[in-house]
Amino acid sequence: MEEPLLKTCHNPYKKPLNTMIKQTSLLFLTLIFSALVGLSPEKISAQAAQENSYQTLVTLFKEWRAFEQPPLIENVPDYSAGTFEKRWPAFKALQSKLLAFDISNWPIDQQVDWHIVWAEMNGFDFNYHILKPWVRDPAFYKNVWTDRSDVPAHEGPTNHATTELWTYTFPLNKEDKSRLIRELAVIPPLNEQAKQNLTGNAKDLWIAGIRDIRAQSKDLAAILTLAGVAKDRKLVKTIETAIASTNDFIAWLEAESGKKTGPSGIGKENYTWYLQNVHLVPLTWEDEVLLLKRELARAWSALKLEEHRNRNLPELVDADSPEAYDALAEKAAQSLLNFLEKDEIVTVKDYFEPALRAHLGEYIPKEKRNFFYITEHYDPRPLYSHFYHWFELARMDTEPNTSEIRKGPLLYNIFDSRNEGTATAVEEMFMDAGLYDDDPRVREIVYIMIAQRAARGLGSLYAHANEMTMEEAGGIHSEYTPRGWMKTEKELLLFEQHLYLRQPGYGTSYITGKYLLEKTMAEFARMKESKNQAFQLRDFFDQLNAIGNIPISLGLWQMTGMDGEIKNIVTKKKEE
Repeated sequence: MEEPLLKTCHNPYKKPLNTMIKQTSLLFLTLIFSALVGLSPEKISAQAAQENSYQTLVTLFKEWRAFEQPPLIENVPDYSAGTFEKRWPAFKALQSKLLAFDISNWPIDQQVDWHIVWAEMNGFDFNYHILKPWVRDPAFYKNVWTDRSDVPAHEGPTNHATTELWTYTFPLNKEDKSRLIRELAVIPPLNEQAKQNLTGNAKDLWIAGIRDIRAQSKDLAAILTLAGVAKDRKLVKTIETAIASTNDFIAWLEAESGKKTGPSGIGKENYTWYLQNVHLVPLTWEDEVLLLKRELARAWSALKLEEHRNRNLPELVDADSPEAYDALAEKAAQSLLNFLEKDEIVTVKDYFEPALRAHLGEYIPKEKRNFFYITEHYDPRPLYSHFYHWFELARMDTEPNTSEIRKGPLLYNIFDSRNEGTATAVEEMFMDAGLYDDDPRVREIVYIMIAQRAARGLGSLYAHANEMTMEEAGGIHSEYTPRGWMKTEKELLLFEQHLYLRQPGYGTSYITGKYLLEKTMAEFARMKESKNQAFQLRDFFDQLNAIGNIPISLGLWQMTGMDGEIKNIVTKKKEE
């Protein structure tokens, strides 16, 4: 494992004395020079203010985002080691521009935006030095995505040339046909480049990644069956070439897999650095272990208390036919939407209902149900509560944030504490606010879901510490989920543990983000109480929604003015 990254972090709030002396001297010399060439002190001050303005930050953000896109070689992103090395000085120049800002007098929302850019640049730094998905992670080269993610961007490290099939409607029009051919044509050269770049020794990542590339081959073959595709020779040939290349890539990965013997986790120290400086989660690896153990124990004990309280009530009965499921789903959707509106939980926008109805699910035979399908067939409301995700994506589509920095997805899954944390938190918050007063047995499902998320996150922590293999981490995930509901279908288990090993902090974000949101609500309520103002739940969620899909720690700052956690992260030395 390489040495941890940055030894110290820049403090944008207060400039050190030696820096102030240097800047004062430089300003004095500048004023003398300006007097000689005819510039007034007023013009000098105006120029300095412009260089330190929020608009300059927005310009830098756009420059940074353009840089983050790797250069192309014949329309294929170049992830070669030599290219990264050549581009490193340009990245450091961008980072230096960011660190030169003095944001101490900016409004809070603008200071928050500076921190978003700071975190993203830290993410690039970390990927370059430690995570290196283009070197260690075969799944990074997966190109074809059939569905939209339920969070702002795809979960886990993703290459910059993906084919988003969910954006197409078949049969294709002329423009989309050309676009699809152009996108799929990237696959063969990208696969060939991957063979050169993938020199890492992360055994679990390597073996699990082959499964993702196999899935791509099947997804490509499925395109051939879609309406109108078979009639277009050029498109068919492009798809068949991509399939052949993908299958060749799979064979290469399998041949190389026997040589892979190394760990896949990034280690505790690097995990903590990444958690704090990229995802802006004010916790350590050890903090997260303690928190997830606590939530796992709480969920299990609360479940048993619920079961005891409900012991004389009829048990939940799962839907046993498509008709029964459709009726259950319709009833659940209406119940949730009415609850949110009538109980003044959140301002229900026109796009809430269509966003939810697009994901009501369908009947699945009992023997094929994974964990979430099991819960959904008893009562979908706990899972539909988690589908707060889709409200947030609909908001991004129809009411994008006014901030240029916030309106799109943050890079490197920095949004996880906000989006996964909120979606998990509202499952229990809606329950506590009365969503299941009509059927107390459903409360049991909520605690089962919390236990599952705590167990899988705990396993991922041990995997990143290299104290467990991915398979052993999956054992915690499976064994500590109540009622054996994680033992019915193995694909979900493999998918989740693989993702969490690929993306540090994601597996725990459901529970840690939930905790951070609960803390934010508590501090928001305390602030209201200190001003003799009433706490209103709808006001809290409306404000949370308005600030966008940013880390919860930044949300706490903007909603309450409490910036201590963020300042500690920014100013904290990596080595004590």
